[in-house]
Amino acid sequence: MKMKTALTIAGSDCSGGAGVQADLKTMTMNGVYAMSVITALTAQNTTGVRAIQESTPDFLKQQIDAVFEDIYPDAVKIGMVASGELVRVIADRLRYYNAKNVVIDPVMVATSGSALMKNGAVQTLVEKLLPISTLVTPNIPEAQVLYGLNIKNKEDMINAAKQIGDNYHCAVLLKGGHSINDADDLLYANGELTWFEGKRIDNPNTHGTGCTLSSAIASNLAKGFALVESVQRAKEYISGALAAMLDLGHGSGPMMHNFDLTSSFAEEKESV
Repeated sequence: MKMKTALTIAGSDCSGGAGVQADLKTMTMNGVYAMSVITALTAQNTTGVRAIQESTPDFLKQQIDAVFEDIYPDAVKIGMVASGELVRVIADRLRYYNAKNVVIDPVMVATSGSALMKNGAVQTLVEKLLPISTLVTPNIPEAQVLYGLNIKNKEDMINAAKQIGDNYHCAVLLKGGHSINDADDLLYANGELTWFEGKRIDNPNTHGTGCTLSSAIASNLAKGFALVESVQRAKEYISGALAAMLDLGHGSGPMMHNFDLTSSFAEEKESV
């Protein structure tokens, strides 16, 4: 059986808890062959981001072309892209290759609070990338930027998800938490709303949760699961990674991505 493949286009986290490193671990644990395109190198750890070195637009293009020309990905996850110029390169190449199952995690601020996206890049992301994506996975602060209004309760979450999805013709997974609810997430896809109940796990080490969730969703889409099922499986995986209670570093530490090396999450979708 041919193994399914997934590509992450994101920034590197040298401490391994978020970004490309978290994506590769997550994709591997969710049963697909993982590939990466680096948008930026970051000097960071669990306490914060010290420095960012972006890829040049041409080098970013060369990386994307190298992957697609040889091992065409069954899904693409897009994470941190700091500048509008790099966003335009990604959008152009994904259109050129007719990329499928594109999941965008609009990484604007790190868990530590460090800004990871320039203002101009947000508008370019909205105009160029969201319309060609399958799913966008903002948290509450990111959704407020895309929505333009504050989100204070579940009704606001519904209105925001609908507006973002309808405006940009993509599905939206609006992640709860941030004091609004007990980590309940809202999926708006094809005009339908689906709530995913989350149980808040008492673990302060949440570095890379957004990266991990979006990569797990992309992995399941690559394997042929429907969107709702892909989100549910990804939520279960991230709950397991948090519940393993890994404790590394002096700040908001990483999750234990490899909590189950003989994992049910790596199972292939059963053929009908």
